[in-house]
Amino acid sequence: MLDSNLLRDDPDQLETMLARRHYSGFGVEAIRNQVERFKTLKGQMDGLRGRKNALSKNIGQLMAQKKQKDAEALKKEVKEISTELDGLEEEFRQAETDFRTSLLELPNWVAADVPDGADDKGNVEIKKGGQIPRKDFAVQPHYEIGEKLGLFDFERGVKLAGSRFYTYFGMGARLERALINFMLDHAREHGYTEVFVPLLVNDACMEGTGQYPKFAGEFYRLAEDGLNLIPTSEVPLVNLYRDEILPGDQLPIALSAATSCFRREAGAAGKDTRGLVRVHQFQKVELVQICRPEDSQRIHEEMVSCVESLLGRLGLPYRILLLCSGDMGFAAAKTYDFEVWMPGLKRYLEISSVSNCLDFQGRRAMIRYRPAGPASKPVPVHTLNGSGVAAGRAMAAILENYQTADGNFELPECLKPYLA
Repeated sequence: MLDSNLLRDDPDQLETMLARRHYSGFGVEAIRNQVERFKTLKGQMDGLRGRKNALSKNIGQLMAQKKQKDAEALKKEVKEISTELDGLEEEFRQAETDFRTSLLELPNWVAADVPDGADDKGNVEIKKGGQIPRKDFAVQPHYEIGEKLGLFDFERGVKLAGSRFYTYFGMGARLERALINFMLDHAREHGYTEVFVPLLVNDACMEGTGQYPKFAGEFYRLAEDGLNLIPTSEVPLVNLYRDEILPGDQLPIALSAATSCFRREAGAAGKDTRGLVRVHQFQKVELVQICRPEDSQRIHEEMVSCVESLLGRLGLPYRILLLCSGDMGFAAAKTYDFEVWMPGLKRYLEISSVSNCLDFQGRRAMIRYRPAGPASKPVPVHTLNGSGVAAGRAMAAILENYQTADGNFELPECLKPYLA
């Protein structure tokens, strides 16, 4: 959520930000009107309170002078002012509710060093790593290799749950489990505490991290229970501290979790319909940090290094992109994407996003900390998240990059102890 005070002081900056994001569907004029409504109501209430205070003071003086009749007249006026104030205060509370509803529909600010652009064509490649394998045979896509080797079965996944679901068998199931354990251990080596979280969360959690209300309908929701299947464990990890004031010396908090993730993939029809690229359920290790504002930029870069070292250990060729203003997620102020080279698909494929959300989620979820002693004013925390990484896509990348001429594949050295 954006800082309401900033918008009240300067609503024009919102128009600049939405233009950078190429964000449509929200009327900036509505915010301006709400700000003006605030100012008008506040001015009226301040005037009435000033008048009421002055009259109350005069009443005391008149009572001391035994001018009962004059005092009673002023008391009547004070009562009328109080009644008017009650109505204005109720209107002001409704204005605050309306304003907060509008704020929940607005995306995060864009960091100053984020490049401008309307879509993924405006993203900037900042680094490449690893070696793209040179094969002297025709490289197959992962779904062909996996099906021939009996690692996964898409038809039986469809039988169980419908399109974009899948099943693993034998080495496929073991390889995914090995990847998850490897990634959790890698995160622990980088200072992350492993957490086990529910796969179902309430609406307040989805609102706290920015999925609701803007994107309601894009995720799986159990209407009868009011619970939602998580799209990423970022949601429960961040909301562990919802409505809390944390001691400053407890920060930063670094957490990781391996969970299934569930997404409707609305609007993705006809795109990546085969294989493990775009599915409704997948496993992912998530990295989350909750920190002081002055530390979030440094921690963002450290999280990027953590993911980069993981891909290096897996021996996968990758590139890092700095996303442009129009291609970032709703809650992110700055995002780095990692893409791995897929020789079978003949293109790069996103495998991780690492984002700094600044205080956007801290404000929405009311997660704050005290910078100094117990008397200091609580300040919203900064939150960061990153995939560390999506296991299914990592498996697909291994099958394609490590495949051999006989239709099999080799294992990255780092995974062999997990499959012994």
